[in-house]
Amino acid sequence: MGREFGRPDLFVTFTCNPTWVDILNVLERQQCPEDRPDVVARVFKMKLTELLDVCECRATRSHCRSNTFSYINSPCMREGVCIKQYPKEFREKTEEDINGYPIYQRNCTESIRVGTHYLDNGWVVPYNPWLSKKFNAPINVKVCASIKCVKYLYKYVYKGHDAASRRFENDNTLDHDEILSLLDGRYVSAPEAMWRLNEFNISGKSHTVVLLVVHLPDQQATVYQDGLEEETVARAATRQTTLTAWFEPNKNDQDSHNYLYTDIPHYYIFNTSAMKWQKRQRGGEQVIGRMPVVSIQDSERHYLRLLFLRKLGAVSFDDLKTVDGIVCNTFQQACEMQGLLEGDQHWYEILNEAIQT
Repeated sequence: MGREFGRPDLFVTFTCNPTWVDILNVLERQQCPEDRPDVVARVFKMKLTELLDVCECRATRSHCRSNTFSYINSPCMREGVCIKQYPKEFREKTEEDINGYPIYQRNCTESIRVGTHYLDNGWVVPYNPWLSKKFNAPINVKVCASIKCVKYLYKYVYKGHDAASRRFENDNTLDHDEILSLLDGRYVSAPEAMWRLNEFNISGKSHTVVLLVVHLPDQQATVYQDGLEEETVARAATRQTTLTAWFEPNKNDQDSHNYLYTDIPHYYIFNTSAMKWQKRQRGGEQVIGRMPVVSIQDSERHYLRLLFLRKLGAVSFDDLKTVDGIVCNTFQQACEMQGLLEGDQHWYEILNEAIQT
């Protein structure tokens, strides 16, 4: 998605406020929000849906600045130092940071007393005033200065479940194995358990990303069991991949001659049962085709991928290697004859793609 649309505009984090009126009104006498994780999960889901509606449909364009305070004794403090690098340095103007987020302007202000602490403008985190007031919750809003901020999303969405570590020790053991005595177990909190029991989505995305394999002739990847190698190879030889199946509509459908390999998911859907591309009736706008990056060290696959980015409606591997009626011996030779490797433009494109993805 980063390659297709570029860097995100904003990075927004939304945290539940246990003192929301919608939660407190449901609690019985002497109950606290921690006693009703079912209510907390449902109310947060309702608020999250509303926030997504505001961000996606209404296209809020409020300016982003700082306001919410970060307290001295918060859990992010380690040995008296904030792991988020607060307080921030004062700056006369906003600058772009290489880590993906801007370094905001921070005017030097006098300290004010908040509780038992004195804080200045260096302790303020980025926020959107309209969102904070509307939802009455911690909402962190940052402008994305580069594609690097997407790495933060991947870490939280695809890192797996929470884990708690336990160590078992026996004082009477002379040869103690520290590795075997450490157990990593899955930890599920009450709010997460209620979230999953209600079958709320753990993550979501606006577009469907279709993986388009890139392999040389008769070198598609396959999985086999010991002792069944020959049967697996024979089955793989007759089984289509997204690549080999792409050649078929190009032979029979004139419309597909106008599409690159990466564009085909917009107009066709891959039937995994029949292992073939079928023309879409609707819904292609929210689909993106993604080819994996191939190292230049895997030269033939690398140049084959380069041809996919240039060749429309190819009907076979030989067709990809054909230039002006001449069938080249290698995909690299085909790229050279088409002038794709002249100068440094090819390397600029490789580096630019690496930046975008």
